[in-house]
Amino acid sequence: MTDFTTVQLEKDPRGFATLWLNRAEKNNAFNAEMIRELILALAAVSTDKTLRFLLLRGRGKHFSAGADLAWMQHSATLDYNANLAESHELAELMYSLHSLAIPTLAVVQGAAFGGAVGLVSCCDMAIGSEDALFSLSEVRIGLAPAVISPFVVQAMGERATRRYALTAERFSGRRAHELGLLAEVYPASELDAQTEGWINNLLLNSPQAMQVSKDLLREVASGVLSVDLRHVTEQTIARIRVSPEGQEGLNAFLEKRTPAWQEPHA
Repeated sequence: MTDFTTVQLEKDPRGFATLWLNRAEKNNAFNAEMIRELILALAAVSTDKTLRFLLLRGRGKHFSAGADLAWMQHSATLDYNANLAESHELAELMYSLHSLAIPTLAVVQGAAFGGAVGLVSCCDMAIGSEDALFSLSEVRIGLAPAVISPFVVQAMGERATRRYALTAERFSGRRAHELGLLAEVYPASELDAQTEGWINNLLLNSPQAMQVSKDLLREVASGVLSVDLRHVTEQTIARIRVSPEGQEGLNAFLEKRTPAWQEPHA
C-alpha cells in the first residue's frame, strides 16, 4: 500500500491488512518517525472501505522493545512544550488505533516493552507466544506510562496495571494471558500458523456486523444500564437486520448457503 520507512502496510487480497513495525535491526523500537508513520498508516486503513480487519505485528525477533534510545536522548534535551508536542503525537497514535472502525488483532513475539504494551492494549484482541516478554518499564528510567495508561487499564485491569507500572517487573506471555492482555498464547513455533487460524475465523464474519458490534461495545463498555443505552441497542439490531448485509446473512442462514462475504477471493 503506502510506502513508509519504519513501518510496512500490506494488504491481503482476502480483504485485510497487516501493519508491520519494520525496524527489526532496532528491535522495532519506536521514535518520532515511526509514531508519525503509524498514524499515517492507520489513517490510510481507516479510509479503505475494502478492509475487514487489521493485524498489528513486528518484523524480526521482537514485537517492539519500546522507545528508541536515541529518541529518548533527544527528548531529554527538549523543554516542556516540545515534550508536550511529542506526547500529543503518541496519544494521537494510541487513540487512532483504539478508535479504528474495523477490528484489530495484535500478534506479539519477543519483547513488548513500554509503549509497545500500549499498542497491544489499544487493539481489540491480542495473541502471542508463551515466551513473549512484557514490561511497563518506564519507572526504571524515571518516567511514567502516562499516555498508554488508560488503554492498559482497560486491557488488564487497574490492580494489575498498578503492580506492573510501579514495579516495572517483566512478565511472560503466559502471565499476560492470565491478566487478559493476551486472548491466547501459543508456542513460538506455532504463532504464525495460529495467526492464520485467527485470520480465517475473522474472514467468516460479516464485515459490517463486526464494525457495528465494535461500535456497539464502545457504548456498553461501562456496563451501566440506562434508557439511552437501551434505545441504542434496540436501534442497532433493527438497523443491521434491514441492511443489505444483514439481509444477506439472514437469508444465507435460512437457505443453508454460504453468505457473500465468505466467497473465495482470487
